[in-house]
Amino acid sequence: MSVLVVGSVALDSVETPFGKADNVLGGSGTFFSASASHLAPVQLVGIVGNDYPIESLKKAFSERQIDLGGLEQADGPSFRWRGRYRHDLNSAETLETHLGVFSNFRPKIPEQFRRAPYVFLGNIDPRLQLEVLEQVERPKLVACDTMNFWIESRRPDLMKLLEHVDLITLNDGEARQLTEEFNLVKAARWIMAKGPKLVVIKKGEHGAFMFNGTSIFFAPAYPLESVFDPTGAGDSFAGGFMGYLARTGDLSEASLRRAVVYGSAMGSFAVEKFSVDRLLEIGPGDLSRRVGEFHRLVNFEQELDS
Repeated sequence: MSVLVVGSVALDSVETPFGKADNVLGGSGTFFSASASHLAPVQLVGIVGNDYPIESLKKAFSERQIDLGGLEQADGPSFRWRGRYRHDLNSAETLETHLGVFSNFRPKIPEQFRRAPYVFLGNIDPRLQLEVLEQVERPKLVACDTMNFWIESRRPDLMKLLEHVDLITLNDGEARQLTEEFNLVKAARWIMAKGPKLVVIKKGEHGAFMFNGTSIFFAPAYPLESVFDPTGAGDSFAGGFMGYLARTGDLSEASLRRAVVYGSAMGSFAVEKFSVDRLLEIGPGDLSRRVGEFHRLVNFEQELDS
């Protein structure tokens, strides 16, 4: 089954304590697609300017299950972001943001994409996320992402969006900002009361929680010796999560828990190099081995009652 993603396609310039990269492929839609395509076909909807190296993107994705039929190229500059990470790799310092043609983006879902059973609404204006939902036809699962800017500036629209999605992914700071609850269990319950049946709260290097109405599941972050660039880790997590569900077509709790692990595995690959480079290098064997390592990381034998 396929996954439809609507998100940003950008050019990033990133500096970390371990190096820097200028004008590399970035954006929520790009990272999500590079990740999810290891598991399921992806249909990408986004916009770039006439300065975007679209042939480089096509070449990078040429061996992946990524349909770029929904990528619009408009007259004007592309979305560009410049950021810097210091030794705290959990948060980026934004140095420059130029929205370019992305500021006038109105998602147009191609007819052949509208029946995608799995839909991921990347981190864009919630008004645009709602417009996407008006164009798709009875998806099996709709998930969305958001950020502090939309929580603050588009709160009424975001609250309306929550009534129409099955799952939301956000980080712990965003969950607390949205709900005004410090405790993440209470924050998740607050969000589920507004509509979503599932809430995934990401905690960066400390792993991710998945909440539903009856249980809580936690997956740790994979312990890496070197982290080069955290940019796109959350979108890569979402790609692994949604890609696994689309591959299996199974929304049982057991499958959702495995999806969290696949998401964590893809996020761990994304941070090993700048841009989407590492996501484009790995193959099925790499992913299988890392998921197996996650299993060994958390598996234990329960001691019998004496």
